[in-house]
Amino acid sequence: MKILLLNLYYPPDTSATAKMAQTVVDTISIHHAITVLCGRPAYDPSERRAWRLYQTEAVGLVRIIRAGSTAFPRFHMTKRVLNYLTYVVLAVPLALFAECDVVFAMTDPPFQGIVGAFVAMLKRKPYVYNIRDLYPDMAVGGNILKSGLLVRVWEKLHRWALRRAVRVIVLGEDMRTRIIAKGVDPSCVVVIRDGTEVLAPDKPLPAPDPEVVRTIRGNFSFVLVHAGNLGFYGAWNTLVTAARKLSSEGVGLVFVGSGVQRPEVEAAAAGSSNIRFLDFFPSANIPSVLAAADAHVVTIKHGLEGVVVPSKMYAILAAGKPVMAVAPKETDVVSLGLRQGFAVAADPDQPTELVQAVRDLMRDGIKLRNMSQAARAAAPAYDRTRELQEFVNLLEQIRSH
Repeated sequence: MKILLLNLYYPPDTSATAKMAQTVVDTISIHHAITVLCGRPAYDPSERRAWRLYQTEAVGLVRIIRAGSTAFPRFHMTKRVLNYLTYVVLAVPLALFAECDVVFAMTDPPFQGIVGAFVAMLKRKPYVYNIRDLYPDMAVGGNILKSGLLVRVWEKLHRWALRRAVRVIVLGEDMRTRIIAKGVDPSCVVVIRDGTEVLAPDKPLPAPDPEVVRTIRGNFSFVLVHAGNLGFYGAWNTLVTAARKLSSEGVGLVFVGSGVQRPEVEAAAAGSSNIRFLDFFPSANIPSVLAAADAHVVTIKHGLEGVVVPSKMYAILAAGKPVMAVAPKETDVVSLGLRQGFAVAADPDQPTELVQAVRDLMRDGIKLRNMSQAARAAAPAYDRTRELQEFVNLLEQIRSH
């Protein structure tokens, strides 16, 4: 098959969607010819590209067409929108001349799903839509946009795009539930998780770097770690409030990473001796970061169930660490975590629930150990290699029809 993949970001962009797009492309290209239609590198790229109307390159078996979009830094939101618009204006005509059997779209820019459906309609080709960020739900739930005419039109067009797709790929069961509620045929909605690299259960985990562990743990006797982006989706006030209440009990809350809401979270935590903020560690140190915690925090605010599906959960499981899920009960991290025994949960609006959950874990070493074992046992079900193969299986199903 000849597949056309649409996504603004692609390496040397370093965004999560760029990395995942490359991972999917590397898997599919073993079996099928694939063309990636992306923009000029703009998301903290490892290298820049001079402007051209478009340029074509080949990387192994993959053909890459880069539209000559603007390449403003991602931190300037207004200019970032200009990146989105110039990409779409140039990418649509380029897509119409690209030979393919299937149009496959991800979600950069946020309205890429609509663009992909439009391209597939014009080309009269099957459409596969891989939702990684669910818009406009995410924009409204994160208070980026207020409900109004723009959101209503966006949502109407997005539902049209969902119905145009022969398959809608989502990241979890909670997202699948939300998509089906939009009127999409359940048989068209498929869960393919991001997964992670998983060691065999009988193999020992690598020894962590002692310096990284010391940097994270400090002198705390029990450490909660939130490693990842501090975006609009998290119950940050609940975490900070609970940590303050636990300050005299040897509990440390350590944020590892950055994000648009880090300054606000730091301001809320000002003066707290047991709340610390660290920058991201090099990727080679990620296993040590995971090993340093007694439990890892995964948080989602009310209203964002099925909109945000944190993929970091799978790496936490592979590291054999318990999950502290500060999230609604409808989310995968809570439903899977409680059922499989690797998580405890607290309502994201109830700091006292989180305080009690932390105290219970501190007092019950056996439960903590059992949760770690449950995490390691659950991890093989989310092996990345197996999840990626599902993309190939899905395309084969489309071809057979």
